Amino acid sequence: MSTGIWILIVVIGVLVGLTGGFFGARHYMQNYLKQNPPISEEMLRSMMMQMGQRPSEKKLHQMLNSMKAASKNDSK
Repeated sequence: MSTGIWILIVVIGVLVGLTGGFFGARHYMQNYLKQNPPISEEMLRSMMMQMGQRPSEKKLHQMLNSMKAASKNDSK
């Protein structure tokens, strides 16, 4: 086989791999977020009310900010 055909096969393989990887990662992340949704302010408010606490807006924002900071420290 000539060199041009090998280059064409490699380029096509790379393009197929990139496309498949993109859609595979996209599908994985959609399923992950569906199974593990990020915690919203309403979810946090309902959890606090179930624990018997009356959450104020200040306390909710403090907890959300601390959870965001903790997740940033975990990902480093």
